[in-house]
Amino acid sequence: DESTTAAFLLRARREGIRDFGACMAPMTAFQILQGIETLPLRMQRHVDNTRRIVAFLAAHEMVGSVGYPELPEHPDRALARVLLPRGCGAVFSFSIRGTREQGRKFIESLKIFSHLANVGDAKSLVIHPASTTHFRVSAEDLSAAGITEGTIRLSVGLEDADDLIEDLSRALYAAGKS
Repeated sequence: DESTTAAFLLRARREGIRDFGACMAPMTAFQILQGIETLPLRMQRHVDNTRRIVAFLAAHEMVGSVGYPELPEHPDRALARVLLPRGCGAVFSFSIRGTREQGRKFIESLKIFSHLANVGDAKSLVIHPASTTHFRVSAEDLSAAGITEGTIRLSVGLEDADDLIEDLSRALYAAGKS
């Protein structure tokens, strides 16, 4: 009977979607699978780029400190070597020598890094916590959290490391001139 078949299909569809969710499109499934299969390659590129940028920043005269667990002076280096043997990821903070205004100038001078609060993207991102995510926090609380006027947070992406270093170098120069 046609009515019982239609009723069954309607019920199966409603309950199936309710219980299991909508079925994803084949292209979506393919893209998710490609993302999972290439994840180790992308993560290695993130870590390699970050290591080069950390080395550049640690040696730069405008940089006061770099907070990355692979550096010898980092207090959690031994723990990071045990827990993160393939690398410490692509998100870290550093502090430029100078004022909040110089931190703002640094951010504004970057061309490749996008000024966004989210991290872990394939694209490189930067944020100045003192003037964005933590702008309402008192100076005492910022200090207690380890955030200075010159603290910059980077999320290093998959772009060419030389291009990223050149972008950072240009922005540090601009901040130093301001």
